[in-house]
Amino acid sequence: MTRSSLSHLDWGWKVTPAAGAVMTAGGAYSLAAAGGLAGLPPAYAFLAAGSGALAQAGADLHQRRPHGHMVTRCAAWLAAGGWSAVALAGHTVFTWSAVGWWGAGTAAAVVLARALAGAEESAKTEHAARRLQKWANGKAGEWEKRLTDLFRLQGHHVDGVSPWKGDVGYTVRVQMPENTPDLPATAERTLAAALRLPRGGGVQITDGMVYGEIHIHITAKDVLAETIDLPQGPEDTTPTRIHDGFPLGPRPDAEEARLLMVDDCALVAGQVGSGKTNLVNVLNAGALRSVDTVVMHIDVTGAGISLPWLHSWALDGTADVPLIDWSADTVEEAHILCDTLIAGIAARKAGHQDLLTEDDKIEVSAAVPAVVLVVDEIAELPMALLGKIDTIVNTGRAVRVRVVICGLRATQDVITAAMKKQSRNRVGMRVSDPEELGHLFPTGGTRLNPKAAPYRGCGFYAAPDAEDVVSDPSVFKAYRIKPKAIRALSAQYAGRRPRLEPVFLDTEPGRYYPSRWGRILPRLYKNKKLAATTRPYTDLPVLRPPVDEIKGTPITSNAAPLTSAEPHTPGPARADAAARPPRFGKDLLAQMLDAARTTAGRREETPAHETNVIRAEFGRVLQQAGGPEDRPSPVPRLLTEAHQHLVAAGGRMHTADLATRMNMDAVTLGTELNRLMRDVGVERPGKGTVRAGTEGEPKAGYLAETLATAIRAYAQRDAQ
Repeated sequence: MTRSSLSHLDWGWKVTPAAGAVMTAGGAYSLAAAGGLAGLPPAYAFLAAGSGALAQAGADLHQRRPHGHMVTRCAAWLAAGGWSAVALAGHTVFTWSAVGWWGAGTAAAVVLARALAGAEESAKTEHAARRLQKWANGKAGEWEKRLTDLFRLQGHHVDGVSPWKGDVGYTVRVQMPENTPDLPATAERTLAAALRLPRGGGVQITDGMVYGEIHIHITAKDVLAETIDLPQGPEDTTPTRIHDGFPLGPRPDAEEARLLMVDDCALVAGQVGSGKTNLVNVLNAGALRSVDTVVMHIDVTGAGISLPWLHSWALDGTADVPLIDWSADTVEEAHILCDTLIAGIAARKAGHQDLLTEDDKIEVSAAVPAVVLVVDEIAELPMALLGKIDTIVNTGRAVRVRVVICGLRATQDVITAAMKKQSRNRVGMRVSDPEELGHLFPTGGTRLNPKAAPYRGCGFYAAPDAEDVVSDPSVFKAYRIKPKAIRALSAQYAGRRPRLEPVFLDTEPGRYYPSRWGRILPRLYKNKKLAATTRPYTDLPVLRPPVDEIKGTPITSNAAPLTSAEPHTPGPARADAAARPPRFGKDLLAQMLDAARTTAGRREETPAHETNVIRAEFGRVLQQAGGPEDRPSPVPRLLTEAHQHLVAAGGRMHTADLATRMNMDAVTLGTELNRLMRDVGVERPGKGTVRAGTEGEPKAGYLAETLATAIRAYAQRDAQ
């Protein structure tokens, strides 16, 4: 059973007016009953009632209540005292007559208390509305004059002034004249100087709902300077749905910025030290709070965005289920995850036709939950994996599978075109160059000033609203969430985690889903002792898909592996195969390697003039004999040897470690490999930086998939 954090005692005394009247009547009855048994004189009742009336009068005067209400409450105290005095004088508190008068008085007190409280609340509301209207009228007059004096406007009209909560600023709605629909480009700075706003305050001008209307947002208090923790009160952790959106943090007007993820993907970009990881955890908290959202992660740099949320389940045992449904910490595991999602998307489209809404989208529920895939450090992923993520982005909307893409930059060398075009939710954390914001936001980004988000954790966001309209980018400050808070929320949210339905998982790649944690946890926690809550997930037989020998990627379907080739057959069949034109690309290289495996064992006994095959070990071309013009292998030997070492090491290595294995100088190896790849137009992803080794440090290195692409390019070029 999920163990939640200890509840805190609430010492607050919140009493309604009706409850207060009942408590007063109960006190009077108790006094009369106890005093009658003890023989107290009636004067004690008048003394208690008089003290209560005096205290009530003092409280009413302090709260500036109407004098009529004060007199009524004091009279109620004296009436209760009079009844108590009569009861004490006659010792008749336990008679039907005494109880009847007490009950009638109590009922009258309850009705009177509620009526007085309602009248006072209405009076307060009306008084506040009058004060607000008076303030707004005064501000409207000031702004009409201010706009005339500063910009020489004529014919404009201020429709209203709306204050923000927390007294941090207000918004002015202005109807502009027909001949001057906009203010000058320097209006924001001019107005800020005229208002003498403090540092951290500012002015922002946006378009209204109709042409010719502008909204002037005045920030008088620097909300962004404060560090605000993610709210964790009882009302802030109640169950939500994905349709409610995920909170980011406060805006300058103290309203909460949110991302709506049910229909659209999200793109999060931010330089190192900008608070991007904290923001990702805030998004995790919002997604995990909902009862109809399954959260998955891809982070091949050490699963840093998953570990805080897995701690309560994997180590502490305070959560029965993993908060993150699947965390791919390696490229291979990420391929399995993406294959499962792609197959699940197709299965949902065919298997849930009865759940389609009017707009041809699946209705999300706890039984058929939405899936949110968070991909961190997108630049570290190879192109083959990026292609699969593109497929999820392009095809998953109708079945509610959405992706959050996180990277250091939103440029084309990091984010693919499909990811950017399909991500209507855009978040740009603190950056140094305005060009970064202009590249991230399709509209309004060129007008943004990075100085408007000067603090760590600040950024800009643009997202669809309830009317599905994407507004111009606005400033916000991300909530702060710490590991201690994450663990408390994990224990609380574990009990509301939905599960993927059988339709989604009844696919070929889906058979690797149940044993996912059996593959992942030993890598994440190595020598640490896992909690008993992980046993239902790790006691299952661990399934591992076969790996394609050329690409180094898992094969999760029953389709023929890319390395398969036609079996070696002697005689006429072999002659016919030699007469056919060579295959291209990966098929040609597959045929070369398969031929090498079938003939390597007979290399010594077969005469050289009778062979027409490539002799090779896996990933290493040794010799090519026979064939047209007795030419050598089209694939450079250095490239194939490096690919062999990378496959053996798990698919990625730093250049220095690869050079050590190949007994070469690191600079020489890097120069030659880069030259060989450039000759066939192959570039390393992420500018050649990979995370490898036990520490996972980002250094110059190579991926097996990149070298495999170069090998196929050489083979294809030679075949042509």
